[in-house]
Amino acid sequence: MWSADEGAGRGGMDWGESVAVRLEDVSLAFDAAAALRGVSLEAEPGELMALLGPSGSGKTTLLRVVAGLLTPDTGRVWFGDEDASRLTVQQRNVGMVFQHYALFRHMTVYDNIAFGLRVRRRRGGTSLSRAEVDARVRALIELVQLGGLERRYPAQLSGGQRQRVGLARALAIKPRVLLLDEPFGALDAKVRRELRRGLRELHDRTGHTTLFVTHDQEEALELADRVAVMREGRVEQVGDPDEVLERPASRFVFEFIGESNLLPVEVRGGALEWEGRALALPRVDRGDGPALLAFRPHDVELAPGAEGAIEGVVVASRRVGANQRLELEAGRGRARLDVDVPHDAATRGRVAVLPRAWHLFDG
Repeated sequence: MWSADEGAGRGGMDWGESVAVRLEDVSLAFDAAAALRGVSLEAEPGELMALLGPSGSGKTTLLRVVAGLLTPDTGRVWFGDEDASRLTVQQRNVGMVFQHYALFRHMTVYDNIAFGLRVRRRRGGTSLSRAEVDARVRALIELVQLGGLERRYPAQLSGGQRQRVGLARALAIKPRVLLLDEPFGALDAKVRRELRRGLRELHDRTGHTTLFVTHDQEEALELADRVAVMREGRVEQVGDPDEVLERPASRFVFEFIGESNLLPVEVRGGALEWEGRALALPRVDRGDGPALLAFRPHDVELAPGAEGAIEGVVVASRRVGANQRLELEAGRGRARLDVDVPHDAATRGRVAVLPRAWHLFDG
């Protein structure tokens, strides 16, 4: 498993400055289709922020605007106190890692990592000597644990190794901002999990401000300091992983972040009613009318014989880790609910449950 080397951290080498990244009312349309709609967002210096959302939500477009590869119709991008909107791609000095890594097939691992430094040296953009370039490349090879593979070509590497070459190449230029666009998307699940841990450790050692695009909720919650949930070109919510998971700002965030149940209920005088019966749940400060009771499959407890429980018929059952996942058909409306119960619980026929943690959204 890849794990960033303790000895190759910030104390052993200067990895460059770290700046805040701020988007100010950024909008962009392709023909008549709006890709970004007034996005305002800030990543703090040294923060790893995940941009999470479904396909078409604007995540990659936002990343390309930050990099300078796309020019917004309105709004500005700031790097610290500097208006990056006025800078070229080269002047912004960002490091980018793409889903398929975009490595040069005819170059070795060493030459791929050194490429950006050599181009800048030829153009007079860096004062590094050849020896200094060599020292930095070798330090990066050690950082991402590719020692002994310097002379291999991309076709001779595994997917995880190619991803590490892409990261090392992006870090070589001492970027002010690191941008990752679905960097694990082409890898299998086991390798993804291993590389996520390595990336988090590498980030903590190098300290770059990082924007990380993903549609994988687990990935975002595990890796990020904060998560920006996007939908249709807008930011729905920004918060740390616990906040977006436990205090979702909207029904969309609740459903997108994790497994969910939605049960139609009525609010009457602060009480929650389901199919004409009051549920044994705390009263709410909300006007009367239809609502949706939202809860996670794991946030329930069995309540056999309890007054005001949610009852349903078990129509399917399967093992999920240490628990049993039951699919219930509940009430006259035959609402489908997923609930997790202990594997050894009596779960045949009818089951009554109550949510331990829940949210209420507009019906």
